[in-house]
Amino acid sequence: MRETISVENLTKKDCFLCDIAKEVVLIVIQNFPVRLQTTDIESDPQPFEKYKEKIPIIRINGEDCFKFKVHEETLKKKLEQALTG
Repeated sequence: MRETISVENLTKKDCFLCDIAKEVVLIVIQNFPVRLQTTDIESDPQPFEKYKEKIPIIRINGEDCFKFKVHEETLKKKLEQALTG
């Protein structure tokens, strides 16, 4: 069983979908032991080239789990699965 779940939000400025995804993530993670990291893809050429217009990406424990939209119930289920591992 995992003690802390790593959630990474790949984003960039002026991204409407990124703002929505962030709101959903912040609401859901309140009930889980999560370490949240936000990564601005524009600050590094490698992720920028890979993801450019394919954001937001939400990663759970290093795995890309959501692209473009984050569904609250699905995120909850994925975090529960990550805990039980």
